[in-house]
Amino acid sequence: MENLDITVLRKLLQWRRDGQRALLATVVRTWGSSPRPVGSIMALCETGSVVGSVSGGCIEDDLIYRYSRANAPAGVQPAAGITHDIPTGPPERVTYGVTADEAHRFGLPCGGTLELLLEFNPDADTLAALVQALSIGRLMQRCTELATGAVTLQPCDKPAGLSDDGVTLRNTFGPEYRMLLIGAGQLTEYLSTMALFCGFAVTVCDPREEYRGSWAVAGVALAHGMPDDVVREFQVDRRTCVIALTHDPKLDDLALLEALQTEAFYVGAIGSRRNNEARRARMIEHLDQTEASLAPLRGPIGIYIGSKMPSEIAVSIMAEVLAVKNAVPLPRDTQVGWAKDRLRTR
Repeated sequence: MENLDITVLRKLLQWRRDGQRALLATVVRTWGSSPRPVGSIMALCETGSVVGSVSGGCIEDDLIYRYSRANAPAGVQPAAGITHDIPTGPPERVTYGVTADEAHRFGLPCGGTLELLLEFNPDADTLAALVQALSIGRLMQRCTELATGAVTLQPCDKPAGLSDDGVTLRNTFGPEYRMLLIGAGQLTEYLSTMALFCGFAVTVCDPREEYRGSWAVAGVALAHGMPDDVVREFQVDRRTCVIALTHDPKLDDLALLEALQTEAFYVGAIGSRRNNEARRARMIEHLDQTEASLAPLRGPIGIYIGSKMPSEIAVSIMAEVLAVKNAVPLPRDTQVGWAKDRLRTR
């Protein structure tokens, strides 16, 4: 499953190449609670087809009503501000949820307000260049001149939040988040399936043919080299997580050591508290590591939910990965929370 932004941009490109009118909506500002964060995008075709999301659905419905020919009531004169067609011209700003009644109507949380920028009929060639860059793993900033709608693209070195100074809108789009899993067991099947649905590109590494040969999850790349070699060749970056799931030190330890030397946003290994303490002791004794160098290594991995079954353990791990990705503090990342977590896993 592709990164959602790439999916939206790819579909928008297809519509424009097919000669259809379409618009790109971007969440540029929110006040209070809002269903989707700043920078979220959706695309709307003149046929009424939608990809992506800027709310829980009600705002999408309003945009479809306003800008879709397919939803124009026959013989009914449109209300002021409603064209039932996607216009040409520079971008426009629209705001939803200013009043309590409007917030309720559009399904916004209490006190929630969001502002969208609507870009009409984006240029297909520029869209194609952006999609191509994202497809080969580049981080790109899309800059929209608000007075004219002209778009330029700039490569980026690191992710950045959306910027709107009233003259230019800058939205950074990145390649897919990636997950590299060591070991092709049952837990890996559950975790990789969840990661695919969350928009990660998943690779499973296992040199053991007896495990790799029975792999059944479509859409996952399989690697058969030794895990530490695969980590080195993977070009791990800050949008990558590496998780060891084999319980086998010969496969896990060296791969984890390689991962800890990269910019991976999450490096972790399955196992009980005692197993993880034994792993750390091995790595300090035999691999010249220190407590400080092993500090980023997560284990036992997963948010504590009392999980025992592989499916539940996968839920707990995926939840922790997403929390770290989204910079959400976890109880175990605090001194008190870590002490409680240690007690739970004894």
